[in-house]
Amino acid sequence: MSPRGRWQAATRWPQAPDVGKRICNMKTTWSTKIPAWLLKVVPISLAIIIGLSASVLAQYSPPHEEPGPAVERLYFKAFNVDRAPLDLEAGEMDLYYFNLKIAAARELRDKEGIQLYEAPASTISLILNPAPAPEGRLNPFSIKEVRQAMQRLIDREFVTREIYQGQASPMYTNVASTDFDYLTVFDVIQQADLDYDPEYARQLIADAMTEAGAELVDDVWHFNEQPVRLKFIMRVEDERRDVGDLIRSALQDAGFAVAANRQTFAPAIQTVYATDPAQFEWHLYTEGWGRGAPNRYDFGGINSFYAPWLGNMPGWKEVGFWHYENEELDELGERLFKGEFADQAERDDMYREMTRIGLDESVRIWIATVMNAFPVQAGVEGITQDLAAGPRGLWSLRSAYKAGSDELTVGHLWVWTERTTWNPVGGFGDVYSSDIWRHLQDPAVWNDPFTGIPAPFRIGYEVETAGPDGTLDVPADAIMWNAQRGRWTNVGEEVTATSKVVYDYSKYFQAPWHHGQPISMADVLYSIYQGFDLSYNPDKAKIETVIATTARPFLDTIKGYRVLDENRIEAYVDFWHFEQNYIASYGIPAGLSTPWEMLFAMDELVFGQRRAAYSDTAAARYNVPWISLVLDRDARLVRKAMLDLRRLETIPADVFTLPTADGEMVLASSEEGVERYTAVLEWFDEKGHMVISNGPFMLERYDPPAQFAELVAFRDESYPFTASDLYRGLPDLIEYTEIEAPPVELGADYEVTLTLDGPGNLSLRYLLIDTATGEIIQQGDADTLDPNWFAIRMTAETTDQLELGIYELVLVAYSDELARMAERRIELEADIAIIEEEPAAEETESSETESSETEEASSSDSDEESSEAAAEEEENESETEAEADEAKSDTESDSETASESDTETESESAEAESAEAASEEAEFEPAGGLPVTPVVGAVVIIIILGGILLARRRR
Repeated sequence: MSPRGRWQAATRWPQAPDVGKRICNMKTTWSTKIPAWLLKVVPISLAIIIGLSASVLAQYSPPHEEPGPAVERLYFKAFNVDRAPLDLEAGEMDLYYFNLKIAAARELRDKEGIQLYEAPASTISLILNPAPAPEGRLNPFSIKEVRQAMQRLIDREFVTREIYQGQASPMYTNVASTDFDYLTVFDVIQQADLDYDPEYARQLIADAMTEAGAELVDDVWHFNEQPVRLKFIMRVEDERRDVGDLIRSALQDAGFAVAANRQTFAPAIQTVYATDPAQFEWHLYTEGWGRGAPNRYDFGGINSFYAPWLGNMPGWKEVGFWHYENEELDELGERLFKGEFADQAERDDMYREMTRIGLDESVRIWIATVMNAFPVQAGVEGITQDLAAGPRGLWSLRSAYKAGSDELTVGHLWVWTERTTWNPVGGFGDVYSSDIWRHLQDPAVWNDPFTGIPAPFRIGYEVETAGPDGTLDVPADAIMWNAQRGRWTNVGEEVTATSKVVYDYSKYFQAPWHHGQPISMADVLYSIYQGFDLSYNPDKAKIETVIATTARPFLDTIKGYRVLDENRIEAYVDFWHFEQNYIASYGIPAGLSTPWEMLFAMDELVFGQRRAAYSDTAAARYNVPWISLVLDRDARLVRKAMLDLRRLETIPADVFTLPTADGEMVLASSEEGVERYTAVLEWFDEKGHMVISNGPFMLERYDPPAQFAELVAFRDESYPFTASDLYRGLPDLIEYTEIEAPPVELGADYEVTLTLDGPGNLSLRYLLIDTATGEIIQQGDADTLDPNWFAIRMTAETTDQLELGIYELVLVAYSDELARMAERRIELEADIAIIEEEPAAEETESSETESSETEEASSSDSDEESSEAAAEEEENESETEAEADEAKSDTESDSETASESDTETESESAEAESAEAASEEAEFEPAGGLPVTPVVGAVVIIIILGGILLARRRR
């Protein structure tokens, strides 16, 4: 799968049959490329929903106790985002998977019969092209100082407050303010001081451009007497249209000519991620990432979004492309990814250092985390509110139903786009395919929707580790795939590993694949083989270079496998984590999303016949189809390969023959292979596609032109889950219930006390910031007075060093049972202690940021000073408001003026919008965001990324 797909999967959704995909899931974001995690204050509608969590969980009653999901059928249909509220009210759908526009969400919030679920399910960023320009030309973004200036040129507050109308929060790194790792980096973000400062940003740009030999002529930068023109790919389906216009205007004010190219998902992805950065088809692009699950301890996301080695940075690890390189990020990133740390403190230090370098490099600039609004008909029961993905996560559609109906209709912006690709090795890189696929297959492990920690889903496991400092002996009879010899070989003596995990696949093996064939250890071994052979067989790696290159760092940590019995396999890995569930998630041999005979036929098609490719980049290089199992053309190619295999009675015999102490273990026969090939061919004759998996739903029909997909329940009596097994309900969140923060008296001991309400063991971390300088005065963990009561203290020596004025106290509360933070900011006033004959009758309290007001002091001198200060503050506020209004006005004016000079005329823009309305070519980037899906063996890799599970996918 391409880098795009990979990280879409990566931070993306935790599932994954392939190697490349697995890596992506780290990211996931999709990356499973969202993350994807925001607001300081939980929206009222969500707070109300969450307040009902205990009773809702107790009241959930599924419509039946049969194996499989609550409903018999799911229909996925495309609805234009602008018409979605009307279609929802008209009963055309039961829930909408695409984020509503802000105005529409507000209108629906008070509508009877509609319930809004809100979650920080998507993020937006700006990717810059840092490739050096050819001789005689200049690419401003090849200059680090210009990229750094972009951090301060973007008005994140305007984006979140005005464009998203408060339904988003500013974002400065890959971590949002509600992510658990915000605890790790929030002081790093503060120290970076990236607040909006256009004047300073323009000065940085001017200095850098002048040093590079450019000249400002008529307010436009010129190099070699030619204007410096930036090709800006701007997405148009959502608020990124307005975000793009804001950034374009700021760039023009900084002296750049900007050629705005407004595009929908598919053409934008093709332009940015499938071309060599050195060709300069683009200079910057407004990315979007969707999130698949929360992640308590990220290691895939930060690698995907900052470190080049994972293939999600410009150049995308594609052969022949120019590549952004950073050895320090790669070295730190691989160590973090492989668990090469002694404890959580060292892990956090590595994460912080990667964040610092990522901010310093500023190749990807984060803008906002968006609180997505997902509307659901009030009559729909069984919704699980995943902390990152909301109702769009793994859980809801497995348990949701409507009284009196056995079906649900799910609306989305698209069901299919030109970039939608269904293959388990290098596809599923967009949210549109992933949002359907997630309900067709069962992951081995998935992050808990509330804690964000990996947990068993359809496998069980037992972890044994000698880490971080020790090692375990790997048994000499453990096996590894030898790509040079084309067979399994014993690892031999004196091989060690950090950890061992025994995996129990009995919940997979007890039920068949959707086409009726048994799931067996042969499926596990083929998946492992596929990942290793694709990565280490030079002939295959030369074809699918991106998948092979990005999978190897993970595969290098695998030290051996042992098949223990018909259900269990033992894996040895050089990986350690202080949370052992991450070790289990990392070492998964296979995720089992696709039968071995399908993978074998596709391998023959891709590597034997060279008639198709797993990844988009390989498809483009060799001019063959990027295989998608839902398209008739591609499915028939697989069918033809399957017919040949059946005719010749061919199976991958070497893959299914394992060395043992007594000789050999054979996992499958030619007769079994023929039976499985026949079952696949009959499936295609009936369904017209080649998507076969093992989850609660089967894909009955997929119609790209009609933007339609139909899923039917899988009711095999041996399927291990019922609807009630997978209902999780709504989480309890952390709330600040009482805060006592008096003014700070200089030279006196000081204390702020507060109480929290929330699940589990609560803790509180804080920063005290000088608002005048941005300096961190004090930071640390609050003292725990009792389980819910905390104190933040400063000594007289500390307060004596303060100056008169306003300080900001940043509070971040967290729980061991939640992967979401609760941030609150409070203004503290520092003043001189007033000595009086009698104590003051009242003690002044400093209010929270939203409502802080300076109270009157008791002495007349203090009154005078207070009045002057208040007047000055009022004047400053007026100036600030005036500046904000002026900035907004300038932005609107600039947008109008700039539109005249854009290469895209108003007519072209209108045509593009018309095309959008016609539902012709729009897609979301997986935000997928978590990574790409490579091989089945890769599936394991995807899970590994952990961040992957969270996976962000491109939107």
